[in-house]
Amino acid sequence: MLAMNHDCCQYFAGPDHTLDDFHRVMTELVERDDSQYSYRNTEVAVDDDGRLMGICVTYDGGRLHELRRAFVEAARVAFGIDYSGMDDETQAGELYADSLAVEERDRLQGVASALLLSAAAKAKRMGLPAVGLLVDAGNPDAERLYRRVGFEYVNDAEWGSHPMHHLQRKVE
Repeated sequence: MLAMNHDCCQYFAGPDHTLDDFHRVMTELVERDDSQYSYRNTEVAVDDDGRLMGICVTYDGGRLHELRRAFVEAARVAFGIDYSGMDDETQAGELYADSLAVEERDRLQGVASALLLSAAAKAKRMGLPAVGLLVDAGNPDAERLYRRVGFEYVNDAEWGSHPMHHLQRKVE
């Protein structure tokens, strides 16, 4: 949830549910093997003492519909909302960086850059030509970070009712 802004989280929970309700659903999705948010798709950055500094959730964009089924079903059960018609946020041909979050105290220390470079290495191992992500159009600081590590603008998109920019970093 740290990777999403709270407005997005509340949008997905709907007007009759709280951020705590959304947190519970997201925790369940992280614990599953078959979810786009699964721990299996998550790389973590930890400090020398093992303290979590940041995470990056990535998966093959070509598997979006398969992996999204868990979210669609969980939202239907928990919130009574059907997200099966939601626009695609990625596509085949890219490793999608779905969620990137760094603890506030660890920001500006290269953690996000390291996680993104690790995602590029994962894409290469998987034979995918690019890493893609969406960045909130109203977050120029994040977009500058992504551009510094080689991401380039592809097109405009919308996700969670927010205007976004789709960026990609070609795999070398």
